[in-house]
Amino acid sequence: MKFKKIIQTINKNVPHISAKKNKRFFISVAIGVLGFAAIIIATASITYYLTIRANAEAISAFEKSGITVESLAEKVIPQEGYTVKLNWGDTGQKLVESGAIDLQKYKDNYGDDRYQQLMTFITDTKNESITVNAENSYFWVNTLWALGLVQKSDVLEKGIMGTEYKDEIGNFASTGGWTLGAKDAVTLYSSVNIVDLTTEQQQRVAKITENIYRPCCGNSAAFPDCNHGMAILGLVELMVAQGFSDQEIYEASLAFNSYWFPQTYADLAYYFETKQDTVWEDVDPKTVLGQAYSSGQGYARIKQEIGNIPGLQSGGGSCGA
Repeated sequence: MKFKKIIQTINKNVPHISAKKNKRFFISVAIGVLGFAAIIIATASITYYLTIRANAEAISAFEKSGITVESLAEKVIPQEGYTVKLNWGDTGQKLVESGAIDLQKYKDNYGDDRYQQLMTFITDTKNESITVNAENSYFWVNTLWALGLVQKSDVLEKGIMGTEYKDEIGNFASTGGWTLGAKDAVTLYSSVNIVDLTTEQQQRVAKITENIYRPCCGNSAAFPDCNHGMAILGLVELMVAQGFSDQEIYEASLAFNSYWFPQTYADLAYYFETKQDTVWEDVDPKTVLGQAYSSGQGYARIKQEIGNIPGLQSGGGSCGA
């Protein structure tokens, strides 16, 4: 009855349409549009309400947990950084010799005083370990990206990028986005043995990288289509070549990922501590790096469950040089 009155009201106010059939059709369409608009408004209102409520519940849960943003940061990205006790050697010099790094571009890009010591990893032989921290994570993502890109690799040649996308190699962020080399990325791609890897070691690199995801996308480091994936590939290759265990490689990869995506891994540390009753130090690195937690989709699911942590800055690593 109500619906009939609505039609009659609209019928009186609709401009004259010669054919009664067309007029009724117009009215039906108008009713449909109004109904659809009402659904959109109602859905938006409910979503807004649920978001506000979820954030309020997240803030309350965070305050009750006794966990602070500072304590999360100290666990996930400690100020002193994370040190991988590998021998860097002349890796940086080889990257320059191969054309993967243009030394002048690097000097221009890292001209600040804070980078002067780091630049010796490019210009000198450094028989020492490497340390990633909040201050130098940008340097290491680029430097390891160069290594992952140029190193001869089964992952690059026999994996998804080198087979399914062989004719489109230059179109990825990890290739087309590399602007700090002396040669173009397609020329550099899997072209030089910076580190020597046996057939068995190449297979091990492929197996390990299949289990390492990053939250900027849904792919593993075995499909390194962005800079973070390519950088992790380079790190894994270095560590495999020097005989590190799988566990050590996953620990290092998680540390580097954490400095590149601090919010993601602070959120995950909070999730494991409050939802899984597991402190960050006891979480298995391989598990955290897997698709369920470290991929873009996996992290989004966790984020939806825990909401926004008050005081934690949002943002993540850029996929460009």
